[in-house]
Amino acid sequence: MTSRLLLQYDGGSFAGWAVQPGERTVQGEVEAALGRVLGRPVPVTVAGRTDRGVHAWGQVASYEAEALDPVTLNALLPSTIAVLDSAPAQPGFDARRDARSRTYCYRVLHRRTRDAFERGRALWWRHRLDRALLHACAAALPGDHDFTAFTPTETEHVRFERTVMRAEWVEHGDLLEFWIEADAFLRHMNRVLVGTMLEVAGGRRSVDDFARLLEGADRRQAGQTAPPHGLYFASVSYPQA
Repeated sequence: MTSRLLLQYDGGSFAGWAVQPGERTVQGEVEAALGRVLGRPVPVTVAGRTDRGVHAWGQVASYEAEALDPVTLNALLPSTIAVLDSAPAQPGFDARRDARSRTYCYRVLHRRTRDAFERGRALWWRHRLDRALLHACAAALPGDHDFTAFTPTETEHVRFERTVMRAEWVEHGDLLEFWIEADAFLRHMNRVLVGTMLEVAGGRRSVDDFARLLEGADRRQAGQTAPPHGLYFASVSYPQA
């Protein structure tokens, strides 16, 4: 029997999703809660691993056992993790392998003064920012590109081409959101994209330079990695049954 979880979590107090020796992780907490109810170890597969400090609004995980009441699981989980839904899945469903696409959102607060409620939730950006240039960068992203420049040089990835279905900046007054949907993502990819786009918007590089980076440039040619606390794993798309 295969089951599927829909999860939400605040990544600020976790060393990322994946279990790591001596670290507090989201996967570790979820597997511990499942194990307490089911009376045995229950490995969990996730749609997209998140790094230390990254949040999730709609993470999907799968495991081989019966579905449990979300209220029961939430009672065993820290308040920074919430099971939104738990349901039986098709036999053999794998949250990672079966995903068609993933969507992330990066939030930037652009104003001179800080916001007490956005601390740890959005990147506070007090510097020059040309919003038209942000939109121009996002317009260059849909399609197939080589994102070598947007992931650490030391990596386990062997394929750096990714297909972007959607990329756009959405404005909500002082709050800017970068939304991106792709078939898969490289480590730190979204955060380096945001860091580089902010450099373009600040006049430190051109949109043409940004576009050239999508042709497989060296990591050293791209911008800095934006902090993790502005990034959210938003949702996952699966083929229709």
